[in-house]
Amino acid sequence: MIYALGSLMPPPLDLWGTDPADNIVQAKPGRNLPVYRGTKSEGIAWMKEHQKIVEDAPTILVVGGGALGIQFATDIAAIYSEKKVTLLHSRKRLLPRFDEAMHDETLKVLETMENVDVILGERLDMSSVKEQPVKHNELGQRIVRTVTGREIASDLLLMCTGQTPNTGLLKEFDPATVNPDNSLARILRTMQLSVLTAPLTSTGELEDALKQVIISEAAASIPTLEEPPMETPYPHIFVVGDAADAFGAIAAGHNAYYQGEVAARNILHLIRRSEGASGEDEPLEQYTPCPPAIKVSLGLDTAVFQSQGIVGRRDGASPDLGAALMWPAFGFKITDDDQMYE
Repeated sequence: MIYALGSLMPPPLDLWGTDPADNIVQAKPGRNLPVYRGTKSEGIAWMKEHQKIVEDAPTILVVGGGALGIQFATDIAAIYSEKKVTLLHSRKRLLPRFDEAMHDETLKVLETMENVDVILGERLDMSSVKEQPVKHNELGQRIVRTVTGREIASDLLLMCTGQTPNTGLLKEFDPATVNPDNSLARILRTMQLSVLTAPLTSTGELEDALKQVIISEAAASIPTLEEPPMETPYPHIFVVGDAADAFGAIAAGHNAYYQGEVAARNILHLIRRSEGASGEDEPLEQYTPCPPAIKVSLGLDTAVFQSQGIVGRRDGASPDLGAALMWPAFGFKITDDDQMYE
C-alpha cells in the first residue's frame, strides 16, 4: 500500500473545511458558501464562489510569504489593480527554504506593484484571528494584529501559513509512525513506513553497545551526523508526498513523483522477492531528495524559478501556466483549447 494523502490547507483554502464556523471567509448576507464533498462540480462551484469573495473585497491581507501567499498576493494585485493587497510574512526573507536570490527577485517584482504592501519580520498573533466578537474598524474592515501589537485592517483575510500533513489515519493506526514534532509520517529511505528504534534505557545496554563500536583513526577525525535509528514493522506500507518526513525534501509535486517512483520500484522488488525470483535479494532502493527546485508565478506574466542551483526570472509567461502541456504528458494530442474540454 502507498499512503499518499498529502496535506490539508488552512481555511478558507481547504476545500474540505467548509464548515462556516471554521471558515475565516464569511459569506455576505444571502450568500451561502458551497459545500464540497469531493465531486468535480462541487469543486468548481466552491472555487467560483470564492473568486467572487475576492472580487468583492476592496482590501485583502495575505498572511504567509511562501509560494502560495506570494502567488495569491501577486495574482490578485495583477487582476484587480484597484485593490489594496498586503502581504504579511513572519520572517525577513520570502521563500526561506530557497536561495536568497529567490527572495531578492521576488521582492523586486512586488515592489513594482503599486497596490501591494509587503510587511516582513512581523508574525500574526493568531489569538487576534480567533477573537470573538471579531474586531472591526469604522469602515467595517476586520482588524487583526501582529505579535508586536501592530494592527492591520482588511476586508478579506487569506491564511497561507503552511499545510498540515494528512496523517490522522496513520496516527490512529500506530502513533509511533508519526513524528509529533511536525505531524509527518516517519519513513525509511526505502519510503517504507517506520518507527523510531527504542532508545537504550540502562547503563548495561549502553556499555554493551559501546563495546560494539569500532572507530578507525581516520574516521575518528571526521565528524558525522547520523539519522535517528529507525526500523519498519510495516514493510508493505509506503508513504510518499506531503505526508512523508522525507529527509528534508520540500513539499512539492515533483518530489512526490520521484518518491512514488522509488516506492513503486521497491514494491515490485518485494513482489519478485516473495516469488523467489533470482537476484532479488539485493537491498531495496534508497531515496535521496533532489536539491530545492520551484517555479513561482508573480502575477499573470512573470515568474521566478530555482532549478539545479540556478535562480532566474521569466517575463512574458503564459497566464494559464502552460496547463495544456499536461495533456500530451498523458498521451493526448491537443492542438487548441477547445479540445481540453471534449
